[in-house]
Amino acid sequence: MTQSTVHGTVADGFEPVHAEFAAFVAGERPDYEGQLCAYVHGRRVVDLWAGEGGDGDSLYGVLAATKGAAHLVVALLVQDGTLELDRKVTYYWPEFAAEGKGVLTLRELLAHRAGLVGTDSGFTLEELADDRAVAERLADQRPFWRPGAAFGYHALVIGALAGEVVRRATGRTVQDLYEERIRAPYGLDFHLGLPAAREPRFRPAQPMLPTPEQRELLDALLSPPHTLQAIAFNRHGAEPTDLATLPNHRVIRAKGPASVGGVASARGLAGLYAAMIGELAGRAPLLKPDTVAEFGQLHSVGHDLVARSHKAYGLGFQATADTWHPFLGAGAVGHSGAGGCQAFADPRSGLAYGYTRRRCAFPGGAAPENDRLARAVHTAALAR
Repeated sequence: MTQSTVHGTVADGFEPVHAEFAAFVAGERPDYEGQLCAYVHGRRVVDLWAGEGGDGDSLYGVLAATKGAAHLVVALLVQDGTLELDRKVTYYWPEFAAEGKGVLTLRELLAHRAGLVGTDSGFTLEELADDRAVAERLADQRPFWRPGAAFGYHALVIGALAGEVVRRATGRTVQDLYEERIRAPYGLDFHLGLPAAREPRFRPAQPMLPTPEQRELLDALLSPPHTLQAIAFNRHGAEPTDLATLPNHRVIRAKGPASVGGVASARGLAGLYAAMIGELAGRAPLLKPDTVAEFGQLHSVGHDLVARSHKAYGLGFQATADTWHPFLGAGAVGHSGAGGCQAFADPRSGLAYGYTRRRCAFPGGAAPENDRLARAVHTAALAR
């Protein structure tokens, strides 16, 4: 198999990004397939891809990067005054009060502080695809820590929890509001519910190929059936979830669950964050600077009980500079995906970044190459 060739374009001044991407691709497996896109102040400055069979229009399952799209909807509703961050969740969703959860505010829920990372018996695939089914199960679930007392990554459920608040407040789903207010007006190739007509552009996810040493680390983390990590990633029930290949199920792509069901290109990922912070395609920014700042402000930082490592979250979004790329400006917000994708906005430089790859990278989350690629893009953006 021959080595992948890099295709696409970069704007003047971003040639080092092309060189960095080409150098990375040259050192990867011959079957590497991925995309890199970036905007600066609403102008696309990087549009690159590599891989046999894929192109700039290919669509990939972006797993947790879906949370960025879902929580952009929440941010819009807060900006509109439809949702209030410091109201209790039960103001919108009375049934949520069961098992001592009535004290939790919407702000705390969005900051991964609910203690509600899964259920005792796990979810079926059909339930994971259906945000309302997940929310109904979680309403009755006893939290795994006292709500508000600590934080941990609500990997498969945070979108369903936030989405149920949205549905109770508006009568609409996150997916419907996202399509109406964000995806369709801006023409974004980032879907929460992939239409059947776009299925031919979808590239099925390829599973991780860990070394024996890496496999041992993964097994130690996820194999014990009743750890908090196993519960959060739905590894403990009758139908254990294979996160890496979850997007390959049509029911996930079709329903677009708000935690993990998004399908996108790198253009779609970067375009979402470009529209969030600045003008795009002749349209005003989706969010005002104060809203961006509030959702990017650190709300949970320190030891993540699920990840068992240092993490930093704003409201629904990851605090990207504190979690992944410390060279970014303060207040950078986004969300990575377990397959290796990365997406964020850096308001201080006007940069919006999107990266996808087909094969899941070890150890999950933003693939390691994002650090060198994002750094190259950020350096070029600042040089302008």
